[in-house]
Amino acid sequence: MTINNIQSKLSTRIQTVEGSKTARFIPLLDALKRQGRPVISLAIGEPIDDTPAPVIDATKRALDRRETRYGDMAGLTALRAALAGRFEGCGPENIVVFNGSKQALYTIFQCICDPGDQVIIPVPCWVSFAEQVKLAGGDPVFVRTKADHQLDLEGITAAVGAKTKAILINSPNNPTGAVYPRPALERIARLAVEHDLVVIADEAYDFFVYDNLPRFSLYELEAVRERLILTRSFSKHYAMTGFRVGYALAPTVVAAAMVRLQSHLTGNVCTFAQHGAVAALAMDDGLLVRRREDLQRRRNLAFDKVSAMFPCIRPQGAFYLFPDVSGHLHRGETSGDFAARILEKTGVAIVPGEDFGKDGHVRICFAAPDDQLLDAFRRIREVL
Repeated sequence: MTINNIQSKLSTRIQTVEGSKTARFIPLLDALKRQGRPVISLAIGEPIDDTPAPVIDATKRALDRRETRYGDMAGLTALRAALAGRFEGCGPENIVVFNGSKQALYTIFQCICDPGDQVIIPVPCWVSFAEQVKLAGGDPVFVRTKADHQLDLEGITAAVGAKTKAILINSPNNPTGAVYPRPALERIARLAVEHDLVVIADEAYDFFVYDNLPRFSLYELEAVRERLILTRSFSKHYAMTGFRVGYALAPTVVAAAMVRLQSHLTGNVCTFAQHGAVAALAMDDGLLVRRREDLQRRRNLAFDKVSAMFPCIRPQGAFYLFPDVSGHLHRGETSGDFAARILEKTGVAIVPGEDFGKDGHVRICFAAPDDQLLDAFRRIREVL
């Protein structure tokens, strides 16, 4: 059988889905480093901090106890109970633990989407949202945010139609760092109730909100809880990206459906990694507060340097800048071409905005050491 014949056997669905546009940077950067290139990566959204010692120690102890067998497919009881205790009116039956919040989101769409169902997604948006909807047979419907990266509530309202199944809200936002205020989220909740829609809240960066802005979750709106599915992650908060532990909070019937799918997909999440997550939740929030303060300082440093080169909206959360580089594009050049040019000439890796649904911009991760940030912006400035 030839390669062409093998390719013809691939499903139409998988052939219409693109690979993760941010994950592709990992092997690329590794290859450049092996070539001896002095690369600074501001492309991958990963904390620079070490995983906290209590998390590492708890994981080691779990291994010493031989916690290496199959476990509850919904997640460790102790972990689900600890998570449920953080949400008023929530029980362990409402929590499902996944291999990162990315798998949680994938599972959500598999459980709620029938072929042709539409999911409204504000853009720019995280690269996997639309592809995960398509993998579930659904259709992503994009609504551009306003110039300040805030939600276009009128545009979202106008996008609701007979086939709309859900609205996806990501706050703090990746890639823009926008934080949506309570009145905007209340409008989304009322719209969902009025049209009997599901609301999906991706809150992977929920702790990292700056400038003393209030942290507000859609879960705080009691009227929308019966139709709300919320995802969070241990990756960003606790520098546990390699642990692959995230979770979803959902109405009981939805949580049960997600567990059924997980039983055929991965079974349980890594048991000893979950013990590390239990230890993370038991830690004092002081560590997270200090990390947030440090990230706010880095945000200020990076924003000052970047805004001197490009128009840029000051991010309110997460750890990304999303400057407008359109004034520096050569004739016919896209933001992808610009990012490739910057990487080739400076060794600085950034992510093109078109990957997130908005050309003419780039995403820059400021969760990097100060000296790397300063060196990276110096290199870019010299090329410009």
